[in-house]
Amino acid sequence: MLLRLTLAFVAFAISLNTYAQSRIEKINNHNIEVLQIETTKSKAIVVFENGSRETLDKWSKVIEDIKNEATIFACNRPGYGKSDETEALRDGRTIVEELRKTLQHQGSKPPYLLAGHSLGGLYMQLFARMYPQDVAGVVLVDAVYPGVIKKTADFPLYTRIAKRIFFSKVINQEIDQIFNTGEEVLALPWANKIPVERLFNVPKSAGAIAVDFGVTDSGSKLAAMVEGLYPNANTTIVDSDHQIQVANPEVVVAAIRRIMTAKAVKEPIVKTQLNGTRITVY
Repeated sequence: MLLRLTLAFVAFAISLNTYAQSRIEKINNHNIEVLQIETTKSKAIVVFENGSRETLDKWSKVIEDIKNEATIFACNRPGYGKSDETEALRDGRTIVEELRKTLQHQGSKPPYLLAGHSLGGLYMQLFARMYPQDVAGVVLVDAVYPGVIKKTADFPLYTRIAKRIFFSKVINQEIDQIFNTGEEVLALPWANKIPVERLFNVPKSAGAIAVDFGVTDSGSKLAAMVEGLYPNANTTIVDSDHQIQVANPEVVVAAIRRIMTAKAVKEPIVKTQLNGTRITVY
């Protein structure tokens, strides 16, 4: 018990230390909370995008491990953390353009290695399709994929009511646009030359190895569509929870490093195949 408490305190201290390095930047007349840690040891720039209802401190453990190997960039979207809210549409295309302008404002030049968690992963997929020339690679951490989330009009009534009651205006707007953002992703071609690392949370305790796409309709057609989006991706299955970057940051760091160095830095315990997909199981 004492060891667990000690480790929890250390993790909390790391999070506070990393988060304390963020600052407020005035961009297009809006205050945006930005974390930028530069290193001269590498030309790589790793750009992190948060999931829904999450702030940049969720990446703290990953950032601490990788900050000496690459320049780090993370920010809180409008309406998150200390960033101002905005009246702009909360669809993926608008959010990608805001992120790109923030990167430019901070003097961060491409190519970028994009790392996105959950809904942030959907935004990073769109970024890579809108600006493939600016992208060195993509790490998708238990990401949302096009078609996985239905239109909010098709949510159960109690879900729609709870969403409006318990979530902020900005978060509601983002959720309402998830389906449309997915359509924006599908409308653009994919550049196969961009390396992709996909991390999925599928606890080993669940039994046979299987990829959990988090689909609302677990039909094989939808699963096949998600699988076909990135046919050359390396897929990692980890016994974790949805917050892989918090619970198992070493797996996210390993994925980033594989793209940075074009080789694995950690031998997996198991390598196998699942429906033709390369699978790495830790």
